[in-house]
Amino acid sequence: MKKTIGLKDKTILVTGAAGFIGANLVQELLRMQDSIRVIGIDNMNDYYDVSIKEFRLAQIETQHRANENSDWVFIQGSIADRELIHRIFADYKPEIVVNLAAQAGVRYSIANPDTYIESNIIGFYNILEACRHSYDEGSGYAGVEHLVYASSSSIYGFNQKVPYSTEDKVDNPVSLYAATKKSNELMAHAYSKLYEIPSTGLRFFTVYGPAGRPDMAYFGFTNKLCNDQTIEIFNYGNCKRDFTYIDDIVEGIKRVMQGPPERRTGEDGLPLPPYALYNIGNSHPENLLDFVTILQEELVRAGVLPENYDFEAHKKLVPMQPGDVPVTYADTSALERDYGFKPSTGLREGLRRFAEWYKEFYIK
Repeated sequence: MKKTIGLKDKTILVTGAAGFIGANLVQELLRMQDSIRVIGIDNMNDYYDVSIKEFRLAQIETQHRANENSDWVFIQGSIADRELIHRIFADYKPEIVVNLAAQAGVRYSIANPDTYIESNIIGFYNILEACRHSYDEGSGYAGVEHLVYASSSSIYGFNQKVPYSTEDKVDNPVSLYAATKKSNELMAHAYSKLYEIPSTGLRFFTVYGPAGRPDMAYFGFTNKLCNDQTIEIFNYGNCKRDFTYIDDIVEGIKRVMQGPPERRTGEDGLPLPPYALYNIGNSHPENLLDFVTILQEELVRAGVLPENYDFEAHKKLVPMQPGDVPVTYADTSALERDYGFKPSTGLREGLRRFAEWYKEFYIK
């Protein structure tokens, strides 16, 4: 029986709180729990349109006002700022930490490697150090009960075995972004073993939905189609992605937060640290050409594009890009076994919600 942590009256730190996943998680926590304290941090960088981040923060504020018994604090800053992170831990004493702050994007990491080292490596190190020292005698509280952090399906690289399992060997990353995420898992394991920090890494698979990241394919395609530009479909359309709707990701995180791993004994009789890894994906990879067809149908249905739009004239099949992989496919059996949860939102339903949001946000 897995140990459970109730969220009532807890103080939860969410990094990357203005990000796609972070903002949706904060809203859900404020929505579901009458008595909760959520501390959010985000550097609000301009990697993509900051107005979307501001929109997400506004949604959080709306949800906060609807829950008088909750507490929401937003801090603009970087997790790479060691002093700031340690001050947040000293001032607010978070009992659950969800680290979602990271520089995302495979292709961006090729041209801008420095930002990945700063946020994904140094930033995560600062979080681990703060969790470690939360157990110190002078910290003022019992310390962090569970650290949950974002990993990525990108670490599977060119893994030929599908579906991808957390038991698979992943020693050959094909991008710096993937390498930093694998490093996060190794760093968390070391700190978990050395300091008994209960930590869980979540390998997310192609997250999408309303108010998502504009650098993701579905969002970028929509922007280009609306601007009468041509969309490029990589690997000549022979790509498959395990698209996972944002609500499913948030539900998975919420369940995992409440079930921290415990020390246990391995098959060799030696103690194992309180450390775990899970995939969160839809377990149903979609062909990119099929995905584009559904997207265009839903954009027309929502009134984002006219019914007579010539899609064929706006599509171009191109080779695979450096750092990309042909398929992502999640084995979520461990998540189902330990938390009784499996993502289930269909691609058409998810893209329909995105198209409706896009119409409201951009076209009105």
